Amino acid sequence: MEKTLRMSLLFDFYGPLLTERQREVYEMYFHEDLSLGEIGEQLGVSRQAVYDILRRSAAIVEDYEAKLALVTKHLERTARLERLMVALDELDARLNKWEGCEEERELLREARGQLQDLTNS
Repeated sequence: MEKTLRMSLLFDFYGPLLTERQREVYEMYFHEDLSLGEIGEQLGVSRQAVYDILRRSAAIVEDYEAKLALVTKHLERTARLERLMVALDELDARLNKWEGCEEERELLREARGQLQDLTNS
C-alpha cells in the first residue's frame, strides 16, 4: 500500500491518541502536503524539529497498529465486503435468467442494501 495512504489511514484511526502538536504536524505533512520547511516556517520551529515530530508520530501510530491492528482489520473487512458484493452481483445475474424468482430477487435486493449500509459505515 502506498505510504501516504497508509499513514492517512493510521492517522484516521490513531490520530486522536497523538498530542495536539503531533496531530497538527502530521496533518500538515500528510494531508496538506506541506514540506518540512514549510511546516517549520509556519510553526516557528526548525525543519529538523518537524522531522523528529513526524518520525515520532509515525512510530507511535505504527506501534498502535502493531498492537491493535485496527487498520489491518478494516482493510480486510472492506475486501470481504467487496467480495460479497461481487458474489451478490453474480447471483443477481443468474437469477435474471430465470422467471418467477421475485421473492429471491427481493431477498437479494435486501441483502445488497444491508451490505451497502455496512460498506458505508
